[in-house]
Amino acid sequence: MAPTRLASKPIGVNENLNGILSHGITTRSKQLASLKSYKDSLKAPNKRKADSPAKDMTAKRAAFGDITNAFNKSSANNDKDKGMVLKKVTVESKMLPIVKNIKNQTATLNGKTSKTKQLQKAANNALESVQKHFAKDPPKPVATRAQNGILKNVERKSFGKENQNSSRGSAKSTRSDMSGDPSLYMTALENISPNDATKEECKVIKGVVDFDKENWTDPFQVSNYAMDIFNYLKSRERLFIIDDYLQRMKGITSWMRALLVDWMVEVQESFELNHETLYLAVKLVDLYLTKSSRIQPEKEQLTKEELQLLGASALFIASKFDERIPPLVDDFLYICDGAYSLTQLLKMEMNILRVIDFDLGVPLSYRFLRRYARCARVSMPTLTLARFVLEQCLLEYPLAGERDSKMAAAALYIALRMKSLGGWTPTLQYYTGYTLKDILPVAILQNAALHKKPKSAISTVRNKYSHTIFFEVAKVSLVDDSVLNS
Repeated sequence: MAPTRLASKPIGVNENLNGILSHGITTRSKQLASLKSYKDSLKAPNKRKADSPAKDMTAKRAAFGDITNAFNKSSANNDKDKGMVLKKVTVESKMLPIVKNIKNQTATLNGKTSKTKQLQKAANNALESVQKHFAKDPPKPVATRAQNGILKNVERKSFGKENQNSSRGSAKSTRSDMSGDPSLYMTALENISPNDATKEECKVIKGVVDFDKENWTDPFQVSNYAMDIFNYLKSRERLFIIDDYLQRMKGITSWMRALLVDWMVEVQESFELNHETLYLAVKLVDLYLTKSSRIQPEKEQLTKEELQLLGASALFIASKFDERIPPLVDDFLYICDGAYSLTQLLKMEMNILRVIDFDLGVPLSYRFLRRYARCARVSMPTLTLARFVLEQCLLEYPLAGERDSKMAAAALYIALRMKSLGGWTPTLQYYTGYTLKDILPVAILQNAALHKKPKSAISTVRNKYSHTIFFEVAKVSLVDDSVLNS
């Protein structure tokens, strides 16, 4: 396992350029080494507009060092000043007649105040005539197409049915939807059909707190889409099934997988990557091993020497998918301590994408957990404890095949029990779609993973969540299975 790379001391522009160019990375500053070569490059055909000198001549990206200012700034500034002088003279020459014309018009208006009063009087007369016209024959309100067509048809059909009350109620609901009323969304308070309950019972589901309806006006909660989004993610879980792939592979064990995931957690912490990046990378490793072990012959399967290469390539893909500024490919070669070449890492990246059919929209348990905890209104320490449970279970091979939504629900349930905050509420049952009976077997497996004796070789997750920034949730007392069953 390679040590974490420390930040080097600041270097100058030329040192930075020489270091980057020696590694074979092509940068724009290499093309802009001098003003003469830069102007010659402008004469080349099919030049991109984004490379225009007016914009890129003084562009600077501090986050990646002073790379783009490696050309002669003094000569560039001189040319710029000449252009600015010519432009200033041209603009001033064009503005002189306009200013003179404005002054002349101002003088004319000051000398003809009587004409201005006449024009104002005529305008007042015209306004009075228009008001009198509309007072005699007021304009009729313009009906929308929905009011003339859809709504009238709904009302007309409602009088022809036997149950007029229910039909009028549906027409009223349609009108409210047209006007932007939140009733377009099927909230927790409208989930019972009139055939199964009375009208009063349709409005309330006992014990459910409708989080989406209460946050309907908050644009960051996207309450009108949230339920559909997570229902769609749950429907996609069947496309990413992970089976017991280690039975089809030789030389790779569950302990090796645990070591790899522990190393990936360390990389995520060192590079300060998003947690979604870590979860997606672990999922890519399992998906690749599941599918490749089926389609590839035994001789072409992944060896234990290439397992770290698989983890680094999966992190590289996940970083480009989830991170705003992903690490460079050289960073991933560095963390592997030079065990693999650039060609090997890029080839593995292409193999992973080809095997998973380029489908990176994998439903992640971390996203489900954040949604469930928000709907249940749990505190940040409780949510962090559930994240610790979920992240610790990434190392467990028997739990790799469980559905991510069920893993998130079970982790939240364990956190609530460990914090003595109650059990599985109707609100959680509604938003997760799982009853306590559904998640209890998974919760027991997760609790067993927490009770395992810590091993120094795979202690990154425990050390991470023992820090004060994570509320030291790894030190919270564990609970027995009897507490989960109660």
